[in-house]
Amino acid sequence: MLGWFATFALLGAIGTWMARRYALAHSLVDQPGERRSHAVPTPRGGGVAIVAVVLVAVAIGAARSVVAMDLALAFGIGMLAIAAVGLVDDHRPLSPWLRLAVHALAAVGVAIAWSLEGGSLAMAVVIFAGCVGLTNAWNFMDGINGIAATQAALVALVIVFTVGIQGWGMVALALAAACLGFLPFNFPNARIFLGDVGSGAIGFAIAALAVLALGDEPRTFWLLVPMLLSAFVLDAGLTLLRRVIRGERWWTPHTQHAYQSCARKWGHARVTISYCVWTAASALISLRAAVLAPQLMWIVIGAWYTAGALLWLMLQRATHGHMRMDPV
Repeated sequence: MLGWFATFALLGAIGTWMARRYALAHSLVDQPGERRSHAVPTPRGGGVAIVAVVLVAVAIGAARSVVAMDLALAFGIGMLAIAAVGLVDDHRPLSPWLRLAVHALAAVGVAIAWSLEGGSLAMAVVIFAGCVGLTNAWNFMDGINGIAATQAALVALVIVFTVGIQGWGMVALALAAACLGFLPFNFPNARIFLGDVGSGAIGFAIAALAVLALGDEPRTFWLLVPMLLSAFVLDAGLTLLRRVIRGERWWTPHTQHAYQSCARKWGHARVTISYCVWTAASALISLRAAVLAPQLMWIVIGAWYTAGALLWLMLQRATHGHMRMDPV
């Protein structure tokens, strides 16, 4: 396992270095602004390296017949399509509705492949909703140094811990390792950002892997996945809900997430580490709660989300009006 992990991490680091050279050569740079959380021009598009490593792992799994070929094709084509539309958007802005249509088609492909492999219709619906939702949630939450890559790495590592490195566990291992290979270029100071090419594709991969690796064990899935994703689901979901209630153009870029408000007051590194602590605590609580009766498990999840929602409200109030930006 360590050999595969080191290989994938090295490929992720080399790919990120190459992506940075490409971004600088083609002026693919994010400029600071009122809807940005950084203070200096920074290249974007480093997430293409993570996408490439994950696709290599999927190809290896299909070639070794440890993952079903139709699922591998659906996952690979879907991730590639989301990365491609993100890459175009990194070069020139596209309609958000066009991007959403591509996300939906990619999600439909994985859901159909799941059903063809004998998976339940209910989980196929979960795959579709999860892929579309997390593709956009990871994009929304990729706004400060390290937060999207560290959350993806943590979730993927817990999946590996749960199912091992056989089958889709190998793909999860590749995702975690590639994110960690990317991280030195993005945290604590950013020399390159994921870009839309990376953030959306990573969210898609997390959603698909959660079902493909854990979907055959409903008890594990319904406890572990909501807990692991709680930090991003709460921040993205509550922020989106507030913008809709206010009648704002919710699909446009903004800096209203709790993590962005906190970063303006306390800096990128502290916020990213705090979100990691929350997700690590979520994983530990899930492991302890796995022995409980199903009714008690749902109580644990409900209590955790209630606590998270209250914390979100407290942080939004405590950080309202702060405009600090880290010199990334």
